[in-house]
Amino acid sequence: MLTVEDLRIVYEDFTLTADFTVETGRKVAILGPSGAGKSTLLSAIAGFETPAAGRVLWDGEDLGPKAPGARPVSVIFQDNNLFPHLTTAQNVGLGLSPALRLSPADETKVEEALGQVGLEGLGGRKPGALSGGQMARVSLARALLRHKPLLLLDEPFGALGPALRVEMLDLVADLAERTGATLLMVSHEPGDARRIADDVVLVHDGEAHPPVNTAEIFANPPAELAAYLGDS
Repeated sequence: MLTVEDLRIVYEDFTLTADFTVETGRKVAILGPSGAGKSTLLSAIAGFETPAAGRVLWDGEDLGPKAPGARPVSVIFQDNNLFPHLTTAQNVGLGLSPALRLSPADETKVEEALGQVGLEGLGGRKPGALSGGQMARVSLARALLRHKPLLLLDEPFGALGPALRVEMLDLVADLAERTGATLLMVSHEPGDARRIADDVVLVHDGEAHPPVNTAEIFANPPAELAAYLGDS
């Protein structure tokens, strides 16, 4: 279980507070207007942002002393975190060894992960030779190999067209179900939440509100969410 306990993040003249829990295996969409602090919240959970107060815990363990790489977290950003000089297989292999010292067994795992995300036979290509959807799949394959129980997505599909976006959302949901990972996904698109999220965390006016069931929050949106949704 993820616990965000009395968290307060201060950045220049911006302050974000959060106090909530997410049950293991839940898929949570983080919604709110631009600049509300959605990505900041994710960064604090991942360890890239140091909170002014409060704690982030996973299964009761305080993650505060842990560096980002030591946390039980995989993060996928909008740019997909790919190294342009490495092949697809090497980018995925970083999930097993940051130094890319891969055994034959590791190389087999890389190929299997590529197969799971629909990239069979593309291990030799570099990111520049891949489409946007394929690059997103490479990041997912790497996250699979990391075997971390908490998967954080910071608008990784924002640049994709509607049909491909839906395809990638479904793939993420399927992978989360099969691995048992807890998913937190920042998005500007309410449709993303409706499609795959069990719950929604609304970030608004300096506060990340506790998760609410997705169907419930859209059926009876609070004023902040209704203002954000407009006529959508």
